[in-house]
Amino acid sequence: MSNDIVELNSLTFKELILNSVEKYPNNDAIGLVDGFMYSYKDVGDRVDLMSSYLIAQGIEKGDRVALLGENHPHWGIAYFAIVQMGAIAVPILPDFHTNEVHHVLHHSGAKAMFVSDKYIDMVYEDSNNSLESVILLNTLKVVDDLTKKNRCNNLNILNRDDLAHSNEDDISTIIYTSGTTGHSKGVVLSNKNLVSNAINMQYMFKVQSNDVSLSILPLAHVLEFTVGFLYPFLSGASIHYIEKPPTPRVLMGAFASVKPTFMASVPLVIEKIFKNKIYPNFQKNIVIQTLYKIPTIRKKLHKIAGKKLLATFGGRLRFFGIGGAKLAVNVEQFLDEANFPFTIGYGLTETSPLLTGSDPSLRKRGSAGVALKGIELKIDKRTNEILAKGPNIMQGYYNDKARTDEVLKDGWFNTEDLGYIDSDGYLFINGRSKNVIIGSNGENIYPEQIESVINENKFVIESIVYDNGGQLNAKIHFNYELIDEIYKSENISDSKMQKNIEELLEKLRVELNSKVSNSSRVIKFIEHQEPFVKTATKKIKRYLYI
Repeated sequence: MSNDIVELNSLTFKELILNSVEKYPNNDAIGLVDGFMYSYKDVGDRVDLMSSYLIAQGIEKGDRVALLGENHPHWGIAYFAIVQMGAIAVPILPDFHTNEVHHVLHHSGAKAMFVSDKYIDMVYEDSNNSLESVILLNTLKVVDDLTKKNRCNNLNILNRDDLAHSNEDDISTIIYTSGTTGHSKGVVLSNKNLVSNAINMQYMFKVQSNDVSLSILPLAHVLEFTVGFLYPFLSGASIHYIEKPPTPRVLMGAFASVKPTFMASVPLVIEKIFKNKIYPNFQKNIVIQTLYKIPTIRKKLHKIAGKKLLATFGGRLRFFGIGGAKLAVNVEQFLDEANFPFTIGYGLTETSPLLTGSDPSLRKRGSAGVALKGIELKIDKRTNEILAKGPNIMQGYYNDKARTDEVLKDGWFNTEDLGYIDSDGYLFINGRSKNVIIGSNGENIYPEQIESVINENKFVIESIVYDNGGQLNAKIHFNYELIDEIYKSENISDSKMQKNIEELLEKLRVELNSKVSNSSRVIKFIEHQEPFVKTATKKIKRYLYI
């Protein structure tokens, strides 16, 4: 085990892979929960084999190679094989609609593709793409009837010295985002963008070679890819993937089996655990409810619950990184008072992704941490938007100069998020500039902040606040299991149940308006029966509902 900061001779994937394979050859690298595990040497051998195959198939430096599949050790091997030989990886989020997948294949001009069994039909349904070779992720075997010419009957493994020379500024990845605004963009990231971000995370929190990570977010999203894959791989740690959908039961089994020390997550995961498993224990009866309102007793109850939560995660967790969306205020308070080893980071796909973060011991409640090493942040004095500069900032949007010029000026990237930096350098985020609602008196209203207050209620799973003709409305998706339990819905008529829902909506509205300023008061609450459609990091796609 070493606590030394890992530095590389060049900020390229080729150098990162070589360094880890040579430094930690016998360490467990990537594998499946309760399944097989590849050592770093195994990974290096398989990466070289797949790079050799791609080259033999005519893939050259700069060619695009798509990657579509659920989390699996072969996903990382395929990615490394692509970028090591100078080609450009095009990861596709597994929850993309078939039409979106086809759009990515066409827009990127992908020449080859790695795809898992689960999504192979999407490729068969698109006969007009530019693919010349298709490889199954599950087995790393060629799909013959989707490969125009297999030139690899007698494959010779190339020496790494025979690979094309990679520069730090060479494009390594084009990531098509599925954002909250509905406009999918191809974010162009270089070797340096991604590798520098992984290296500079070490100055925030040092992953060690004996750390064990459990991966639960999609690898095709840059949050999991950089924080949950590149970062631990750089340090010789081991990474475990879950083969089944991450239901609560599957997650609990994985926690018990892996006993992770390091994890990346989005707020929704820990918020569900708090709302469904922890908070109800503080509301069992009127006595506990009353005691819970006393700060000193609440903190003691939170510490007890925190120890149980840590045990649920396997008992060894020392870093639980949360990013991708805003964490509910009451959940952050609980985690803080429970001494849970969590931290909150902030970034975007365009920033590879991490801009800010902190060691769990250096958190400041309500903030997203401080700027990572090598990254500059400032606030636009006119708009209050957060601007960033550093080696992790994207090169631009693929084949979209106009949109690139909107957000990149003089090396500064406009995040289009609103916030401020305090005197200690901690960043606080108010919300997206495009989501800001201008009140009748000209004041800025941040819907995300109002939603955070609404979502604290035990009956609410998620909500959206929006402007409706100059008045604030809120759409509410309820915890229907809890409502059925409390109201005993099976014993009453549908009309009576609907009346209960309407009364609950009004009660929630009154409760909210007692907690917010006059300008942020909501006039109407509306039930939304289906879960809201979300991005990969579980942010609601607001454009679908507003």
